[in-house]
Amino acid sequence: MPASIWALGFVSLLMDVSSEMIHSLLPVFLATGLGASMLAIGLIEGAAEATALIVKVFSGAWSDWLGRRKPLAVLGYGLGAVAKPLFALATTSGMVLGARLIDRVGKGLRGAPRDALVADLVLPEQRGAAYGLRQSLDTVGAFTGPLLAIGLMLLWANDFHAIFWVAVIPAALSVALLAFGVQEPDAPPGAKRVNPIRRENLRRLAAPYWWVVGIGALFTLARFSEAFLVLRAQQGGLPIAWAPLVLIAMNVVYALGAYPFGRLADTMSHRKLLAAGLAVLIAADVALALADHGPLLWAGIVLWGLHMALTQGLLAAMVADTSPAPLRGTAFGMFNLASGIAMLVASALAGLLWDRLGGASTFVAGAVTSALALAVLAWKAPAAANGS
Repeated sequence: MPASIWALGFVSLLMDVSSEMIHSLLPVFLATGLGASMLAIGLIEGAAEATALIVKVFSGAWSDWLGRRKPLAVLGYGLGAVAKPLFALATTSGMVLGARLIDRVGKGLRGAPRDALVADLVLPEQRGAAYGLRQSLDTVGAFTGPLLAIGLMLLWANDFHAIFWVAVIPAALSVALLAFGVQEPDAPPGAKRVNPIRRENLRRLAAPYWWVVGIGALFTLARFSEAFLVLRAQQGGLPIAWAPLVLIAMNVVYALGAYPFGRLADTMSHRKLLAAGLAVLIAADVALALADHGPLLWAGIVLWGLHMALTQGLLAAMVADTSPAPLRGTAFGMFNLASGIAMLVASALAGLLWDRLGGASTFVAGAVTSALALAVLAWKAPAAANGS
């Protein structure tokens, strides 16, 4: 595996340490510190994640037009680092929303160029493993951040703002490592810059690619923000200082599984792996609907992480496999646009159901949506999408 793939993985790890120190506490900070409703939390989370995914459309197309991925990735990680102090300064839900949107614009700017850069750096037969490795390292950061948050919450008597200031440090280190540790491959000789969103170029994104876009959106619609996992555990009596433990448990499983399942995706049917991921998500939703504390709650959280390990790197590899190299950034951007809209809808509906009918109803709805997605997946996928 090229050194730059490892470097990209550690860039993601550091930024996720920073982000998850904040995000693992943010739902509790909003609900208990700022008095936000569950609907407001759902809208903030949905709007933030949707913003990131929608911005990826433009950053991906821009990177295709430039023929360069790294400059946009550096800009995106830099904007994410600049946004982190705003959380420490926030005293209202509106300020948190503003910080989240700026942070997620940065994520959107870096996401599609970085994902396209991974495909540029490895051979086609290594893509599943490469995406799995990057996702695995990213997810190590996603549970290290909450671990640090727990320790600092206990040490500093639940001082949210002080912990948010500490999160600035790994974000800055992430930008430095990307700038100096990742080498982008040269463009092929004779390559010409083209407008990737012209009609004749978009026609090169064929039916197998659009099938991947559609199924990716269905997956996102069935899987709302992980903030609701934290809130479900808190509803069952988990102390505020220990709230990040939810994301730690989920992300340990995610980190351990992402690389092995990524390698497996290089050798077996993508459709079967996606179906397995949906089945696991249904089981997770059922467990979380039935319990807000105890072993069944934690089983649901673990299964949620297993679902992520099965599907997230796999979907990225499928986008890369079904799109031409000159349009790969655009392809990731369009994929994430569809997923962004689905995330906004899913998180808003999850918050509304929670406010109106209680926490269990949110996860019942997730299980039903996942079952519908599984039925759609049972249809024969295009052969080029590895749907055998």
